Amino acid sequence: MDAVLELRGVSKQFHGHRAVDDVSLAVPRGSLFALVGPSGCGKTTVLRMIAGFEIPTTGQVLLSGADVAGLPPYQRNVSTVFQNYALFPHLTARQNIEFGLRRRKASDLDRRVRDVLDLVQLAGKEHRKPAQLSGGEKQRVALARSLVLEPDLLLLDEPLAALDPKLRRQVRVELKSIQRRVGVTFLMVTHDQEEAMSMADSIAVMNKGRLEQIGPPREIYSRPATRFVAGFLGEVSWLNGFGLRPESIILSADGRPATVRSAVYLGNCLRLELQLESGETLLAETNPGARHTAGDQVNVTWRPEDELHVD
Repeated sequence: MDAVLELRGVSKQFHGHRAVDDVSLAVPRGSLFALVGPSGCGKTTVLRMIAGFEIPTTGQVLLSGADVAGLPPYQRNVSTVFQNYALFPHLTARQNIEFGLRRRKASDLDRRVRDVLDLVQLAGKEHRKPAQLSGGEKQRVALARSLVLEPDLLLLDEPLAALDPKLRRQVRVELKSIQRRVGVTFLMVTHDQEEAMSMADSIAVMNKGRLEQIGPPREIYSRPATRFVAGFLGEVSWLNGFGLRPESIILSADGRPATVRSAVYLGNCLRLELQLESGETLLAETNPGARHTAGDQVNVTWRPEDELHVD
């Protein structure tokens, strides 16, 4: 694997608190890699160490094979898109985008800015200031400002958090499409598991400063290594030591008897909370046209291969 980024045994200590604990991972060149976990798990600290805003207490940060742990941000070919976009309010979209290029005294500035404006579909809006742009357009200006520098690695810190849910889904598709077209490696930090699952080639799940599991989205979702990973990436019911996703539960005539405790219509499915005769509860998602209500008696089963067996 050609890794653009490697972390080797990276830890970070803050005033007696170990925010990041012995993290090792490799990000393949040209991939979209997601680092996920709940607030306070250490993922943003990892991002800041990669960018050069924090220095690891121990361990190595390698970019294209070279250890950059002691280098300042401007000496790393890494660019960051911040959660709040960090645009200059007094500059136009174009001026924001070309700011870094002017500092580098780039000779082909006009061509590069024009190309990236086309890439993020902002041509015709380059003379507007941030206050005149929508949330999605601001996000694209911030992305263009980073991409125009042609970094080896683009870091995205909760890139869609400021957008409303409908726009967030649209921008997910746009971001992934742009990443595929330019081929720049994206490392995205997010606490939104759906965002990571829908966009990333690989996901690393963090918890309390440590890595719990790394792998493709489908593998991590269907074969989580720990209960934490299983619960973080989606809902799960636990029975006798194994877990079941709601979509794995099958209502059938010859399954185990269960009582419907609640039924909620969600448009794409009917969500049921079920109680087995043993007293254990299950969450199930079934056909949205089903008419089950609280108190109904049903039977449930599932395929053995859908059981989640974790440490």
